Amino acid sequence: MAKNNDELFKNVISHAKEYGFVFQSSEIYDGLSAVYDYGQLGAELKNNIKTYWWKAMVQMNENIVGIDSAIFMHPKIWKASGHVDGFNDPMIDNKDSKKRYRADQLLEDKISRYEKDGKTDKAEKLQHDMDEALKAEDLPRLKALIEEHEIVCPVSGTRNWTDVRQFNLMFSTQMGAMADGSDEVYLRPETAQGIFVNFLNVQKSGRMKIPFGIAQIGKAFRNEVIARQFIMRMREFEQMEMQFFVRPGTEMEWYKHWKETRLKWHLALGTSPDKYRFHDHSKLAHYANAAVDIEFEFPFGFKEVEGIHSRTDFDLSQHQEFSGKKMQFFDPEINQNYVPYVIETSIGLDRFFLLTLINSFEEQDLSTADKQDSRSVLHLHPALAPYKAAVLPLTKKDGLPEKAREIMNRLKLDFNMAYDEKDSIGKRYRRQDAIGTPFCITVDHQSLEDNTVTIRHRDSMEQERVAIDELENMIAKLVSWKNILS
Repeated sequence: MAKNNDELFKNVISHAKEYGFVFQSSEIYDGLSAVYDYGQLGAELKNNIKTYWWKAMVQMNENIVGIDSAIFMHPKIWKASGHVDGFNDPMIDNKDSKKRYRADQLLEDKISRYEKDGKTDKAEKLQHDMDEALKAEDLPRLKALIEEHEIVCPVSGTRNWTDVRQFNLMFSTQMGAMADGSDEVYLRPETAQGIFVNFLNVQKSGRMKIPFGIAQIGKAFRNEVIARQFIMRMREFEQMEMQFFVRPGTEMEWYKHWKETRLKWHLALGTSPDKYRFHDHSKLAHYANAAVDIEFEFPFGFKEVEGIHSRTDFDLSQHQEFSGKKMQFFDPEINQNYVPYVIETSIGLDRFFLLTLINSFEEQDLSTADKQDSRSVLHLHPALAPYKAAVLPLTKKDGLPEKAREIMNRLKLDFNMAYDEKDSIGKRYRRQDAIGTPFCITVDHQSLEDNTVTIRHRDSMEQERVAIDELENMIAKLVSWKNILS
């Protein structure tokens, strides 16, 4: 059983690898720092999370549409957005370990340790001092705080620090047949700009009226220097973003709306509200007039999983200036042309994936007076679970596998199913519990006589007898998205 948060996190990471959710990228070559691969079950869970978000944002809103923009874009886009000149993080190096860290993250970790130790006054004071230093872009003050609070390098254990410097996070490459004379392009550091440069295309082709939104799920790339906290910070990651275009002057009304709506999306999966909190930005980005993070309590403290920002008209105005193309909307209700304001909702898919694993993982002690027993279980919402059900013949003889295969073939077109006939039925139940399968369908000798099977429920471990003809409707009802989105 997990005794503390550190052990819980280690157990989740181990579980993710053992059961095919997440692997270290290029592991047979000793891995690639801060890059991970999603295994067979991880890919399924990730796709289900995408579906949940897409249905909530696009399918359930008639005024929101989705696009899929390219990773490579014209380099002037990143000049217009401010990324070329200002997409930096404050970095500090330890002279002994030769490791580089984000100064603000070292301080955030210290704040979390103060909070865990009950030193709330110190935590609040350090949070205030760090926020002030970041707001003023006072790099020497950040180093002074690191020294003042005696923060050591996690590798060397020393406090032999360099000065804090700004480090640009964008990856660049060459586009063209020859390196000489080729154009420098960037791997996009965010997906939002692909939406902004397609604003007119979508608005005109879709006959969209303000307010409306454009949603996108896609890869982004940042040269995160530190490999830390598993898949929390990666060099290659995925974002689920929606940019909502509104009439100037109404942005704060819509900002409040999307702030509340997005938190409801998180809580609809059954997560305790105590695990979430809002964190207002003390230092606003250059493009924003309001910003808040939805934070989740991970084993290593509260961390951002989603941001809601009021971006004003900065992005469209910048692209209008740099491209020479008008990025305006004619509003017939007020008979006026204007550059729309934007409310952004941006969630890190990988972070939400990790949140989902942590929130659903449990190690249960099932020991009785007669025997020792335990199980690891993922209490995934049935709609998110990689497999919706598993078909298990009780034995590998007497026609049971053939009957089980009939059921499997009947269900697998509509549901992602698992089939397993290896080991005892108890071990197979445990295996399905560990990967989050909500239901196990056991085919036994009675099934051959009356066309019924036993359904075992993952969370309660209770069993019931069900007619095979009822399975499709029963599973469809239990795993339906209506259970979350209605």
